[in-house]
This record gives sequence, structure tokens and C-alpha cells, in this order.
Amino acid sequence: MQHVCDTSIFPPHDAYANRTSFFSGAVPPLPTSAGYIVVIAFGLLFSAMVTMLVMMTQKCRYQELTSEYFNTAGRTVKTGLTASVLVAHWTWAATILQSSNVAWQYGISGPFWYAAGATVQILLFGIISIRVKQVAPGAHTFTEIVRARWGKPAHFTFLFFALSCNVVVTSMLLLGGSATLEALTGMDRNWSSFLIPWSVVVYTVVGGLRATFLASYVHSAIIFIILVIMVTMVYVKTFSSDILYDLIEAVANRTDDECQSIFNGYEKGKYACGPVPHNYLGSYLTILSGNGLLFGVTNLIGNFGTVFVDQSYWQSAIAASPRAASRGYFIGGLCWFAIPFSLATALGLVGVALQLPITTSEATDGLVPAAVAQHLMGTAGSAAILIMLFMAIVSSGSAECMAVASLFAYDVYRGYINPNATGKDILRVSRIVIVVFGLGMGGFAIALNTARLHLGWVYLFMGIIIGPAVFPLWNMMTWRKASGTGAVVAALSGLVLGILVWTLSAVFLEGELTISSLGSNVVMLYGNLTSFLSSGILHWIWSVFVDPQDFDFSKLAGSIHLVEEDLSGMSEEDRDPKMLKQLLKQSKCRGYAVTCLLIVAMPLLTVPFGVFSKAFFAFWVFASVLWGYTSAVVIIILPIVESYSDIVDTFYIRNFAQRDI
Repeated sequence: MQHVCDTSIFPPHDAYANRTSFFSGAVPPLPTSAGYIVVIAFGLLFSAMVTMLVMMTQKCRYQELTSEYFNTAGRTVKTGLTASVLVAHWTWAATILQSSNVAWQYGISGPFWYAAGATVQILLFGIISIRVKQVAPGAHTFTEIVRARWGKPAHFTFLFFALSCNVVVTSMLLLGGSATLEALTGMDRNWSSFLIPWSVVVYTVVGGLRATFLASYVHSAIIFIILVIMVTMVYVKTFSSDILYDLIEAVANRTDDECQSIFNGYEKGKYACGPVPHNYLGSYLTILSGNGLLFGVTNLIGNFGTVFVDQSYWQSAIAASPRAASRGYFIGGLCWFAIPFSLATALGLVGVALQLPITTSEATDGLVPAAVAQHLMGTAGSAAILIMLFMAIVSSGSAECMAVASLFAYDVYRGYINPNATGKDILRVSRIVIVVFGLGMGGFAIALNTARLHLGWVYLFMGIIIGPAVFPLWNMMTWRKASGTGAVVAALSGLVLGILVWTLSAVFLEGELTISSLGSNVVMLYGNLTSFLSSGILHWIWSVFVDPQDFDFSKLAGSIHLVEEDLSGMSEEDRDPKMLKQLLKQSKCRGYAVTCLLIVAMPLLTVPFGVFSKAFFAFWVFASVLWGYTSAVVIIILPIVESYSDIVDTFYIRNFAQRDI
């Protein structure tokens, strides 16, 4: 059947004839009041709903809100909720915004490398999640494990990296969110940066990690519902894969004169028009992209840091039951892949195909999805992107607040200020830190906006700062010879070397030391590679030749103590060595196999195709749509199916104190 398409959507568009950019000079599609309603009213309404649900659950289960429960959610979270939480935590503003930007810049290679380069970390962290259950089942933070194994110097060092990670991630959430709110509603960036954290703080302070997990499920469900709507709008209602293919190929074959006839004030590199630099035959429809590959490597390295050095992922592992941790990280990783892969492939390529006047500056601010949604769906599209973005921000923001609260409560307050802290003390400190961190990050985001640092710049930069901690932390959990002194030397040296190579590369390759030169793909790649690899090499050398250890992992658990005798999720069955060994083996097999598939096999299999044919592009689109729809079903339905009886009992106010949630 021939797909019928409205020819009025084809470029050039009379509506943008006098514009030099999509958003500059245009009236925002939504009123400014809509921004405040989403950030304040919707945020408070959502907080009230989650808080009420948490209190209802605790009342029906007769669950006292101890400090252990506040920070670990009872260590009994099931597979579906674990997967949903991981999707919510890993779906930053950058996931929605930056992934579409790289599709707009590099073509289909961009969203693929974004998705693959940020999925493998979740899959591999599933191995660490089981190691935590094996060797440190009573841990609250990964820095507690660092101190128990390597002592205070290492503890201070990795506490620095952990907090740096939380600050960088939260900064990206607020930068992306404030830029999109300004574009869609006209709301001032600084005000939105300051007000967004309030939407997170309220329910996190009241319900702790359990509130964060329940909220994360709702966030994930809404994000996937909007994803399905957007993908369906692009591939079913508006285009077919064949029509989209023809439009994109036409863009890549345009001359400068043809581009000038479409864009008012055309400059080479300002708009997505003409051949793509460093792509095979200049096409958007190929994996053979030089800049796409550079981004992929930088993305891969940087995201190792934001998973392995982010306390929120360790906290999710601690909160889950052992079987849920093993399966949840695998399912969550594969489902998350759909968000950048399915959504960004659709929205990013449509932005190119329709020749919307999106500038490079707007794209690096993450405004490609907002522009495409506004063009295709009008006000409804803008509202959908705004809600989707808000869900991503508050979910990840809540996880970051809980992570920082745990680090300060257990590692700083209990570790050095009040070693005899009671559960009430830990609860009080946790809640204070959540409020202070939330408000403080609002102020920090305002400073970043003032410095004109955009989302794309910070996203590429993050690996330089936190990447050096990755190899030492992996070795801490898996290698008995790993040296604590070597870990400190390796992490700090990697940081210094990474920054040095990064700045020198900007000077020698770009000819100047500016924010712009420091943000180029090649310069960022060199900085990220140096930070990441030098740390791993130095730690291996130090642990093998300078200070080899022979650590007994069986002693680690005895060095980490609970504040209260809350042993939920730590029964003999949960700690069965045979069961944990089997789960570890399964996690390794799945993690390593899918990592090789995504990073090596899939890209190599596309190489012979060069520029995709119309038939192969149709298959690529079909795979992305199927992946998105399947992931939506899993993330929305699985948690409900697993906990159906508990949900019914909660709403009927029955006593099920002995059941897990």
C-alpha cells in the first residue's frame, strides 16, 4: 500500500522564511505560565501523589521509616521495578536532548553510538551489583566499601570523585531542562534552574529511596508513552521509511547555493544542509562517520564514569534483591537503549529531512526534539516534550539527591563527625543534605548558564573529571591484588594527566584555549581517553609491581556495620553463596556477550552496506520502532504484574507486613 504524505510538510517552509533560527525571534509555542505550571504546580502535585503513596504503603505494611529503609528501600525491590528505576535514573535530559542532537549532526550513527555507548555500562554494572551482594551485603555506599578495604586516604579520594559525579550529572539535568523550558515557554533559564530542584526535594525528603523508586516507575512509564506517540507520529502518521530516506538523501546532495535558497542567512556548518563532513559519501544514512565514531568513543568512556562512580547506581544495586539486581540491570539496560535509539533516530533525522532552521547552537543546547515536535504536532508536541523532559529531570534529580544524602550521612557524618550516630541522626542529616544539595545545585546551574556552558559541552567533559575512578573501583570489587595506594595514585594521576592533555590538545590542535576549542570532538576525545586509560594502566602497574595485595574478600562484610538492626533483604536465602555465584556467572555471560554485540558486532555488520539502501534503512527503522514498543510494554507492565497482589492489598488496606514489595 502506497503511503500518502502531506506534501506541505516538505521543505522549504514558508513559515520559517524570514527566520535565521528555529526559536530565535519566534514566539515560544507555549506561554511562560506553562513553564511555571510544570515546574511548580505539576511538581508539587506529583510530589504530593508520591508522598501519599509512600505513606499508604508504609501504613499498610506497618513499615517503620528507619534510616536503613530510607536509604536502601529495604533491599527487597523486585526485577521490574529495578529495571524501571534504572531506566528513569539513566534517562537524563541529555538522553532525550543530546541524542537527537547527534542524530541531527552525524545521521544514524549518532543515536546508535549514543545508545550503545551508554547501555553497556548498565549491563556490566550488573556484575558489580552481584559482587556487592556477595562481599558487602550491608553496605550503604560504595565509598563505605572503599574505606573498609583501602582505608581513609582512598576514602577521601573516591568521595571526591563520587560527589563530583553527582554535581556534573545534576548540572546536565538543569542545563538541558532550563534551555528547553526557555525555548518552549520563554521561562527565564535562571529561574527554571533554581525552581526545578524543588520538584524533587519534597517527596525525596519525605519518602527517601522508596519514594524515589515509586516516582521513577511513573516517570519511566510517562517517558515511554510519549516515546511511542512520537515514533508513531513520525513513521506511521507523517512519513514512511521510504519517504524519509528520499528526503534525507536529498539533503546530503544539496549544494551551498541550494542551501542558501532554503535558509535565511545560510553559513556553512550553521545548519544541517549539504554533505556531512567526515561521513562516508557525505551521507546521513551510514554508520561510517568519523565524527560519529569520535563521539561514540568519548560517550562510551564518559558514561563508564557516570555509572560506576555514581552512588545512585550502587544504591539501586543495594536496594534490589539479588535475583532482581541480576535481571533488573540487564532488562533495564536493554529497555533504556530504546530511548536514544528509537526516539533520537526519529526526531533527529526528521529535523534534517524537513530542513527546519535549527542552528548548530540550538542543537548543542538540545533543542532538536523540541523543534521537531513543535513542527509536527504544534502546541501538543511542545507540551509532550516538556513533560517528557520534566519526568527525566525530576527522576534523575531525585536519585542524585539521595546519592549525595547517603554519601554525607554515612561517609562524612557517621564516618568522621559522629561515629555513634543513631538511626534518627542519619535520617535528619540525610534530609538536610537533600534540601541543601537541591538548592545549591540550582545556584550552581545559574553560574554555568552565566558562563555559557551548554549541555553538549558538559556531556563530553564529564569523562575527563570522573573517568579516572572507574578502573580502580572495578578492581576493588573483582581483584584481590588491587592496591589501595595504587588506586589513589592512579585516580589522581589520571585526573591530572587527562586535564593536561585536554588543555594542551586545545592549544595545539585548535590554536587557542577557549571554551569553544576545549569543546571540540577531538580535544574532548584525547582528554577522556587519557583520564580513563592512564588510570587503569597505572593501577595495574602499581598493584602488580609496587604494592601487590592478597585481599580476603570474606572479611569485607564484617567491616561494614548497620546503623539499626534492619536485616530486611539480608536473609540466609539472599546471601546463599551458591545462588550468588550462579547469578554472578549469568551476569557476566549476559553483560560481556551483549557488550560485544552492541559495540563490535552490530557496527561491523553494517560496514558492508556503506550508505544504507532504502530496504536496509526500512529494516533499521523497523528495528528501532520494535525496540521502542517492546521496551515500553516491559517497563510499564512488568512492575505491575510482579507486584499486583501487593498493589491490591495496599489500596484495600490489608495487612501484608510479611510480603516484599
